[in-house]
Amino acid sequence: MAQLTYRDAVARGLAQEMRRDERVVLLGEDVAEAGGVFKTTPGLLAEFGPRRVRDTPISEQAILGAAMGAAMTGLRPIAEIMFSDFFGVGWDLLANQIAKTRYMAGGQLSLPLVVRAANGGGLRFGAQHSQDVANWVMAVPGLKVVVPSTPRDVVGLLAAAVRDPDPVIFLEAKGLYPVRGEVPDGEITDTLGSAVLRREGGDCVIVTLGLMAPRALAAAERLEREHGIAAAVLDLRSLVPLDVRAVLEQLERTGRLFTVEENPRLCGWGAEVVSICAEEGFTSLDGPLVRITTPHVPLPAADSLEDAALPSVDRITETVAKSMD
Repeated sequence: MAQLTYRDAVARGLAQEMRRDERVVLLGEDVAEAGGVFKTTPGLLAEFGPRRVRDTPISEQAILGAAMGAAMTGLRPIAEIMFSDFFGVGWDLLANQIAKTRYMAGGQLSLPLVVRAANGGGLRFGAQHSQDVANWVMAVPGLKVVVPSTPRDVVGLLAAAVRDPDPVIFLEAKGLYPVRGEVPDGEITDTLGSAVLRREGGDCVIVTLGLMAPRALAAAERLEREHGIAAAVLDLRSLVPLDVRAVLEQLERTGRLFTVEENPRLCGWGAEVVSICAEEGFTSLDGPLVRITTPHVPLPAADSLEDAALPSVDRITETVAKSMD
């Protein structure tokens, strides 16, 4: 068992899959010599060489187009887009080409590719480099969406994403890059669409993922210590496929459900979870379904304003405690 940062877990997961399958290639801006702008790819060029670890021009369209072509012709590319905000530059390729080609070809073509990106806020990068775009990609049929919250899950879910026959968007919470966690030795594989119950609790469940998962856990501890509320914490880990069964099981056990997400409030993934619970778990409800989100504003760069916008441990604790009174 090793203690790895979330950042180092990305490099370990990439190396694991590249050693296992020579068809796996990595491409993106500064992923080779520089080891990645967030230092998530160090050592890969030295081990796998320039044919499999390729620096690209500063062009998201070129990166995504090359990855799409490589996947269609037998490789399993991993494309890094430096910031998930830059998906907008290559949106036609993501939403209209990569997501739809398998369907429009009647299954004659498959696109086993992964698009990795640093996602979300917390590092004062401003409105154009701090967005959580999970709701963007979740809304596109044909794309799978993964958002790990622990170093161990980074490795296991990255393996599952690389081995999947369909395009997977792998969103790395850049606010978690320095966070350490235990990662087992040897090969790690996981399953897309499987949520993990991070904390047991019988009074309510907090449904979350990514950067918000450790904040939800910290809030749950405070809720029990200060308010006597036993809150379960369910880490979705993936939005497409979504582990609906796990969500409804926790709603049935507790009767109260809260979602905590980085996304702006309008059309965030929490709205979809709440809608499913209202339709399929209505008889389990003992109170209103509550979403805890970022306001519908571009994320500020100023320390105090970004902290106020993103759901904090304090805001999660206060919202749940007030709603449970």
